[in-house]
Amino acid sequence: MENDKLHQLWNSQDHDLSSESPNDIIKKAKNQRNGQYITILILIITVAIVILFTFYYSGNQWNNFTLGLTMMISSLVFRIFLEFISLYRKESQLISLDNKSFKTYLKKHYQLRLRINYIITPICFLVYVVGFIKLLPYFKQELSEGFYNYIVVSGGISLLILIAIIRNSIIKENRFLQQLNKKS
Repeated sequence: MENDKLHQLWNSQDHDLSSESPNDIIKKAKNQRNGQYITILILIITVAIVILFTFYYSGNQWNNFTLGLTMMISSLVFRIFLEFISLYRKESQLISLDNKSFKTYLKKHYQLRLRINYIITPICFLVYVVGFIKLLPYFKQELSEGFYNYIVVSGGISLLILIAIIRNSIIKENRFLQQLNKKS
């Protein structure tokens, strides 16, 4: 997304009574895009760690341990795919639509994001948690009691932090959708 092209599009259209300047809209778009990039980066790092862990510990055997790791990886990869699709579609529409059309598109986009946030994200999170729980008996059997307890506690804390991050992201997207609905 280039600022010059956005300014050119903004200046070439009929101005409505919007109180936002092109710089305000560009700033909001950049912040939201950066947030999506950060989410994607965190998910990719997590997938890389789980994949490395899978190759290191699973070998060629298929059991609940491998199933648990596969569930964790699959849920994360699916979520990364959704984020990339969402990001790409929004950016391509931003460049090609006028202000009113883009606002209409944004409303639809964030309504779809609500469905993703309230339906798909909890399913992905649940699959990830079930995968993690499937690993615990193997950790308990193979690791010392102290290290096992560390994994349980740190895993639980990590999941709580992840819930807080997801919740915060959902709240921000809901607020943005409410702002869009108020301005129409």
